[in-house]
Amino acid sequence: MLEKCLADVLPFTSGDMRQQLLEKLFTYAELLVKWNNVYNLTAITKMEDIAYKHFLDSLLVLPYLQGDRIIDVGTGAGLPGIPLALSCQGKQFTLLDSNNKKIRFLRQVITELGLKNVTVIHARSEEFMPANKFDTVIVRAFAALPIIIEKTQHLVAPHGEIVAMKGKVTPEDLTALPAEFVIQETIRVDTKTEFSKQLGKRHIIRVTKKG
Repeated sequence: MLEKCLADVLPFTSGDMRQQLLEKLFTYAELLVKWNNVYNLTAITKMEDIAYKHFLDSLLVLPYLQGDRIIDVGTGAGLPGIPLALSCQGKQFTLLDSNNKKIRFLRQVITELGLKNVTVIHARSEEFMPANKFDTVIVRAFAALPIIIEKTQHLVAPHGEIVAMKGKVTPEDLTALPAEFVIQETIRVDTKTEFSKQLGKRHIIRVTKKG
């Protein structure tokens, strides 16, 4: 099921690496379902829906990751951070969330999947003040773009990017932004493909911080 759903976006084409990624994603899905019974992590619990609406949606952002230091703000149950970290083991990922139960779940996921490139931070985005800024700040279904920038701009390195994953782009997303930020592009995921019918309309907005 996972291979069928993710065939177009899996970053590895060689058999062993591809199979390893699929196996770890399947383990992650099983943990998500198991822990959801107690921690209420997600309303999406069927394996096919997890594959399409969580994993596929997460991996669509792969081509837009800049640099080696990436933070997933408001990661929740680890989406998109965990699938991305599994797919890009040469990059370092920080998963940020203020919900303690979800943080405990994420620590268990990291242990069970043997992830060495993931750090978990329990904090609100506006309270987290890292010494080293991030090349890419990812936000999934957070708020209108000006609010996203307001709450995350202190996390972005010079010339770094905010990548906002949204269902649709609203007029509020295109209102005046702080002077040091500029929208690079707004990408609409092709809704004609089979997998996009499962997702509905999806957009990715890339915003660059000036140096």
